Amino acid sequence: MTEAAAPRTFTGVERAAVLMMLFGEEEAAAILQKLDPEEVRKLGSAMFAVADVSEEEVELVLDDFVGKARERTGITFNPGPKVEAVMTRALGRDKAESVLAQITPAEAVCEIDLLDWLDAKEIAAMLDKEHPQICAVMIANLDPAIGSQVLELLPETVQPDILHRIARLGPITPDAVDALRTLIAARTGGGSAGGGGASTALQLGGAREAAKILQGARKSTEQRVMPKLLKMDRDIARQIEEAMFVFDNLLELDDKGLGTLIRNIDGDTLARALKGVDEAARNRMLGCMSARAAAGIRDDMEARGPMKLSEVLEAQKAIIQIARNLAKDGTINLGAGDDDYV
Repeated sequence: MTEAAAPRTFTGVERAAVLMMLFGEEEAAAILQKLDPEEVRKLGSAMFAVADVSEEEVELVLDDFVGKARERTGITFNPGPKVEAVMTRALGRDKAESVLAQITPAEAVCEIDLLDWLDAKEIAAMLDKEHPQICAVMIANLDPAIGSQVLELLPETVQPDILHRIARLGPITPDAVDALRTLIAARTGGGSAGGGGASTALQLGGAREAAKILQGARKSTEQRVMPKLLKMDRDIARQIEEAMFVFDNLLELDDKGLGTLIRNIDGDTLARALKGVDEAARNRMLGCMSARAAAGIRDDMEARGPMKLSEVLEAQKAIIQIARNLAKDGTINLGAGDDDYV
């Protein structure tokens, strides 16, 4: 007599797919309308994969769903504007941008909904002959990973201009967004672009958004675009550069590179900078020093007591600049290097 097979283990999306198969067509369709395109694709594939689910497995999925539902609350809000306003008031615009670049969760704007359903090549082809400002608004509406691909597919001559415009974007009026939806619908044959138009101006772009897009591009694209951007607008180029590389990125250096960097930093600056990182990051950096030197830095940090966040950020900014200078000289290597292949 053979033993019954144990119920299989489902992933999160497969559990959702089982629930979807239990709904009627109208209810399931209403749920799908609330999802973004990638979620629709993943959930649709999973629904095929769980078509042979057993009754016992359905019961397990339902029990799991009920248990999780009891743990949830309905309290949600968007903390972004509040956090940004408080940070700016406390630290000033430049330092606030530095902190927000490290702590702000990644999210896609996607206010022009039809863009979600097109791949990078389709969007780039649609934008090929458009004004750079239109390209900037369109790309700023994309997930940065897709926006990077679209930027690279556009002519090299316009890439710096588009990135500069993305960094300088501000509030976009509802009428402008609706006009862009209409343009996309006309170019794609999608009929009405829909989307329900925003009632207030839509905030797009900024140096951090431009930095995310450039970070997702190939290293050769960054090396080609940044010098041109620097000639166009030194201040914007500096803001993008600062948003692309924050203090925590230094931990990605190998031991040799990190040791070289630390030898070029005076003890006072290092002690102030490390006051603003967790113990794991401190151990990583101090581990590249002699035990005696590391102990001296720790003693210095303890003796200083509480420090103003602005002083810590200023020290971290100085170290990042030292790292950039060493990288320009070829002394250390920042980042993973070029990923182009021929």
